Amino acid sequence: MNPDSSAPTYEHADAIRSLGLFAEVVCCFWKEEPNMREVFEMVESEVIYIVPNFISEGYFCQEVLPRELRLEGPVTRRGTKTIYYCDPVGIHANMMRLLLQRADEIAPGVPRGETSLVIVGHGTSLNENSTKAIQDQVKLIREGGHGFAEVVDAYMEQAPLVAEWAQMTTSPNVVVVPFFIADGLHSYQDIPVLLGIMEETGAALSEGGSFGNNPHALHGRQLFYSNAIGTEPLLAAVILDQVADFNAKHGIEVPTGEVRGSAMEAKLAGMLAEGSVQVGEALIQANGDGGWVVTHVKDAAAVASGAGDWERWGRAEDARLIARNTEEGKFRAIHSAPTMKGGWRLDLADVAAVRRALDYLYPAALGVWMGMEAGEVKGTPLRQYLGRQTGMYRFSNGVTDEQIPAMAVKECGGGKCLRRIVWPLNEGVPLSEVAAEKTGAEVGYANERAGATCVPLVCIEPCPVIVGAARKLARANFEAKAAAEAAAAG
Repeated sequence: MNPDSSAPTYEHADAIRSLGLFAEVVCCFWKEEPNMREVFEMVESEVIYIVPNFISEGYFCQEVLPRELRLEGPVTRRGTKTIYYCDPVGIHANMMRLLLQRADEIAPGVPRGETSLVIVGHGTSLNENSTKAIQDQVKLIREGGHGFAEVVDAYMEQAPLVAEWAQMTTSPNVVVVPFFIADGLHSYQDIPVLLGIMEETGAALSEGGSFGNNPHALHGRQLFYSNAIGTEPLLAAVILDQVADFNAKHGIEVPTGEVRGSAMEAKLAGMLAEGSVQVGEALIQANGDGGWVVTHVKDAAAVASGAGDWERWGRAEDARLIARNTEEGKFRAIHSAPTMKGGWRLDLADVAAVRRALDYLYPAALGVWMGMEAGEVKGTPLRQYLGRQTGMYRFSNGVTDEQIPAMAVKECGGGKCLRRIVWPLNEGVPLSEVAAEKTGAEVGYANERAGATCVPLVCIEPCPVIVGAARKLARANFEAKAAAEAAAAG
């Protein structure tokens, strides 16, 4: 929907990367690129720590993430790699320090003894552990002698409801801190309405939205509302705490020694030694200073000639901001859509930075292509993918085999997405010729520039666009069948 949900995770990753503690630091997401199946094609380290940037150890951390990341438990061995699955950040004891700091920041000078602290979560019936993290923090603060008149938990979708905050508290000052990872749809748009700060849902944070300045005079009290706790910069330290705690719990010694070279960087360096390299709408060329310049392919000639007034960038991480929105400012949820804006140049000092930038522009594109060339990566069958869906999407497998190829062309073809589909219908059963527009060997080389070596964009697993379309068709099939049965029954 917008970049706000993923923004804090990227910022914490940037902070951790700057410390130089790990050879690689990358992000992946459930509803955004790169997804959890692609992320392993973005990293080359033999030892991988996965830290869920989630508030609780409920449904997602216990069921969805292990399934999507193909984990066997806290420790997974896959080929030569060892994967460690840490606890989510929200259950760490140091979260209490962040909550107290955030409460003091938004209500400066307000005495704690005259203040009720309300910690708000989502609430769900899927897993009882989903609320435990909040309840634990409330108990720690309440029993820790931190001076608040009251400390209570509240939720969006289960009792006690955040909408009833005025009945749950008695102090003249009420501080509400959303126990969420990001200022996304819930904490920035939904909860302000439930609190009474706003009458209706406003614009997203990235679209200039605002719910006004603290304090808010409501029900004869002063209400102070905070940003989501996950936006706190110190959360990066909690992520590292979870890695350290995992090592201590499992008796793991931190690996030391020489870091092996990167096969992806070597491949990219070899291609760049022969000239420019194109990936989707991005073109990489030598910049004349011993480094590299990345531009939109349509701007390449002007950049090479020195003409034009460019939006200039100089860090690999800037590529995420470049790729985030279209020319019109609309969020690019699918990076392989041919909607990348032009008018910019990204100057990078070395091939390592170019590789990182590419993973922001086109997540996992280089690694997936190399993995397919080596025979180590193949497409996930659509039926298998739909079978992994849960919640409102669990019925998506009701789409028929005959409907799927045309659906793939409708949703992904016609220039909507630059990737070539390599996922089959079932294991060993490819999509029919109806989908030839998206499955041909020539697909994925968007507007190939003469003289450039091209890295094709490859789709190894259906994206949320496909599962949404499949659900819609499956629902129509169910309704048509029910209508036919009702008619037959007279």
